[in-house]
Amino acid sequence: MTIRVFSIASAVGLLLAGCTVGPDYQRPPLDVPAAYRGAPAAVPAQTATELGNVEWATIFTDPELQQLIRAALVANYDVQVAATRILQAQAQLTSTASFQWPTINGQADAGYTGYVGNNRPPSVNAQTFVPEGGVNVAWEIDFWGKFRRATQGAQAQLLASQDARDGVIISLIAQVAQSYFDLRTLDLDLEIARRTLASRQESLDLVKARFEGGVAGILDVQQAENLYYTAAKAIPDTERQIAQTENLINYLLGRPPASVPRGRPLTQQLALTPVPVGIPSELLARRPDVRQAEQQLVAANAQIGVAKAFLFPAVTLTGFAGAGGIMLNGQMFGPLGIFSVLPTITLPIFNAGRLDANVDFAQAQTEEAVVRYRQTIQQALREVADGIVEVQKRREFRVQQELLTKVLTESSETARLRYEGGVSSYLEVLDTDRQLFQAELDLSLAQRDELAGFVNLYKALGGGWQAAGSPPQG
Repeated sequence: MTIRVFSIASAVGLLLAGCTVGPDYQRPPLDVPAAYRGAPAAVPAQTATELGNVEWATIFTDPELQQLIRAALVANYDVQVAATRILQAQAQLTSTASFQWPTINGQADAGYTGYVGNNRPPSVNAQTFVPEGGVNVAWEIDFWGKFRRATQGAQAQLLASQDARDGVIISLIAQVAQSYFDLRTLDLDLEIARRTLASRQESLDLVKARFEGGVAGILDVQQAENLYYTAAKAIPDTERQIAQTENLINYLLGRPPASVPRGRPLTQQLALTPVPVGIPSELLARRPDVRQAEQQLVAANAQIGVAKAFLFPAVTLTGFAGAGGIMLNGQMFGPLGIFSVLPTITLPIFNAGRLDANVDFAQAQTEEAVVRYRQTIQQALREVADGIVEVQKRREFRVQQELLTKVLTESSETARLRYEGGVSSYLEVLDTDRQLFQAELDLSLAQRDELAGFVNLYKALGGGWQAAGSPPQG
């Protein structure tokens, strides 16, 4: 009998499964341009793999940098936290989905009642023992889709947590790469400072010799010392920055402070060839923060259905099925089959507007999620456009800085020869040498900034989180 009742209830639940209140999710209208602002001209078809779809190991080819990135992806604390949030979302999804099904619990009890004394009425048994056992079943039939909508929301939150993890991976890869480029830039700065210091030591020795020979004045010696100590003071400051950058890289790798192995020099880190950036509509499927924002919108939209379902009657079935017996005054009767069924309908009548307010609240949250989704898309488009112009202009700046450094190198050599020939004062050497030293440092920064621009563009396009060969998720 019990099985029949629950079979009928199951059939009714299946028939009404399509009755789900609340709006089905539809992607809101988006203002997405056909092309990125400043995007380079089309690249030949044979090289048309879009930058955002290129696996990070193809972008960052320095073996030492690749080792650092792989270690970070395994041990970085932010990645580990993101992974635990996925586990939390998976558990939450399982818990939420479970409400769509009956809850079944085993139950066993053995009640005993005994009376002592002679004043017991004749109709009351002196001893009663009632053992029984079976299963309790409770089930709220999901007529209005309350639990199905909640499950949709939990599924969206799970996807959002996965997208958040992918976003953490992108940021981590970019941060490790940029920190490594910073480190190689500082290494180059240290090399420039030491080379300049050695050159200025030779100049200082020469000026002192000329001073002792009566050819040069004391001012020349002081100016030469000025140049020497300017280069000398740059060395400890650069060494400090190197140590701190190494500490940062090790932190990103989940390691204590230590030295960091070096690979290729700064100028050999990337092959900065023109790479197509694709079209903006593809960014919606590739970039994790955009996908995460949309899944959060899906989850918020599902909560409208959950809130609306509370406005309708709730149908709950509870029952018990089992076996037992009864002993009266030492005489046992049984075994006996036991079952009970209790259908319950709960209809909201008065709640001072609380349920309607919950619907309004869910709708307002969904509207907020729509705004945030659109905002995230516009932010992504802006970052890509910024990255495109940054790559272009950083390259142009680096080229001009190379030309300036070349000119100053020649000017410094000319000034030194003129001084040694007695044509000009040491002030001319001082001025050109100081400009050259700064130009060489500025050139290393320009080379680093060009790499940084490329990294920023790669990150903005949503590249780096995919495994090799995996397409973007829709």
